[in-house]
Amino acid sequence: MHWLLAILLSAVPLLAAPPAEDDLERQMKRVIDAFAIAKENSADPITTEQAFYQGAIPGLLRKLDPHSVFFDPGQFEQLKKLESSTQKGFGSVVSLLPGRVIVLQTLPGTPSQKAGLAPGDEILGINGYDISRLDLDQLVALLGQSRQQQAQLDVRRPGTARLMHFTLTPEEMQSPCVERTFFLEAGVGYIRLGSFDENTATQLKQAIEKLGGDHLRALVFDLRKNPGGLLTAAIQTASLFLSPGQKLVTVRGRNVPERADAVPPDAKPYTFKLAILIDGKTASASEIVSGAMQDHDRATIVGEPSFGKGLVQSVYPLSADTGLALTTALYYTPSGRSIQKPLDADKFELAATTAHPNKEKEFRTDKGRIVTGGGGIVPDILVYPTVPSRLRAVLDASGSFTSFATEYLSKHKIDEDFEVTPALLDEFQLFLSQRSIQPGVSDWAAEKDFIRSRLKAELFNQALGVEKGDEVEAQRDPVILKALQALGV
Repeated sequence: MHWLLAILLSAVPLLAAPPAEDDLERQMKRVIDAFAIAKENSADPITTEQAFYQGAIPGLLRKLDPHSVFFDPGQFEQLKKLESSTQKGFGSVVSLLPGRVIVLQTLPGTPSQKAGLAPGDEILGINGYDISRLDLDQLVALLGQSRQQQAQLDVRRPGTARLMHFTLTPEEMQSPCVERTFFLEAGVGYIRLGSFDENTATQLKQAIEKLGGDHLRALVFDLRKNPGGLLTAAIQTASLFLSPGQKLVTVRGRNVPERADAVPPDAKPYTFKLAILIDGKTASASEIVSGAMQDHDRATIVGEPSFGKGLVQSVYPLSADTGLALTTALYYTPSGRSIQKPLDADKFELAATTAHPNKEKEFRTDKGRIVTGGGGIVPDILVYPTVPSRLRAVLDASGSFTSFATEYLSKHKIDEDFEVTPALLDEFQLFLSQRSIQPGVSDWAAEKDFIRSRLKAELFNQALGVEKGDEVEAQRDPVILKALQALGV
């Protein structure tokens, strides 16, 4: 297969002038001849789908840039579902640890709830695979695969000696792009956005109105780990906060007419204070929104530098229900910054011409502040993750918080007014000691506030739902705390 790909790739020059029609016919004949020889003489049988869907076409695109890809029929169908936020699933929220999957919440009316799964249940096996033998990456892959077909689960329920067995059939379900909405303090809202799709602007506006709309003093808008999505959704989102006529993003490409998108003239933006949280996984549409807000001095950007994915992907439907996502242009913020981080010229042909067209290193916002280029969005206030202490690492890796919460809730009921008392901390310390985790006095004292918060969050996750647990976590999130400080609220 490798020599076949080499012939195919050498036969079609990349980023060169289109060949004459008769030359193109000769090159395609070479491709067909190579495939015919391989199919006839290869040691292992070769199908057309293998040769072209998995070999020749992906190989052709691989040298262009990291994001131009070919979709076979199954992948193209999945892409269309992702654009509408419709995916198959079981409707459960789980805690993942190496070798362990613990159910935190089952959503109403979903396969998980209908089957009888409950918070605190530990999934020991999926379709015959022993989960205890898998690392995190393997677990994520197994869970993703299991959502595509009927799954057989082996489950251990706290307080029940007998192993339980569940059969879950995945269903199509709408994935909300607004993942969390709550108050951080009086008049200060928090919204976490997980993606940008056709429903994003509507859901975001509903979430803001739920918090009080124009009566809000400030909003912390969390785009961390948001991989992006539809450009139209990014434009609609930014238009909720920027003034009519303000430029949002510019698109430039070799065969794409330059186009600048601006806030519609009929927009009625919110005017409360705004902070946007980003990190290294904030990408694409999320960077367009963050960059526009920063360039127009509309929001304070807090966190880590973003991913730097500013390549415009145009999706072309092909025959036989396949598709092609091809990089056709680059995105630029209102000040002229290219969002795309430089590509490696040794790996990608596109790097030679459009890896990073900005000659300038510094740009100016509307108020004259200096913002840097070079790919991605650099926050106004940098906040990097703190290195966890040895005790924190041990408690997280062992799943101690989740296990203790499960055991505690099997005997006690809690409500939203619940607080972790000194007596409960002592009980947790005994729980740890019985599992050979015995922190020193100084280590325990240094981490007591962290332990108290994590215990409360895990108890809320299982008893009241993960959104309530996230509200607790937000109170000690260093990026959120820095955002509140920057907002002056």
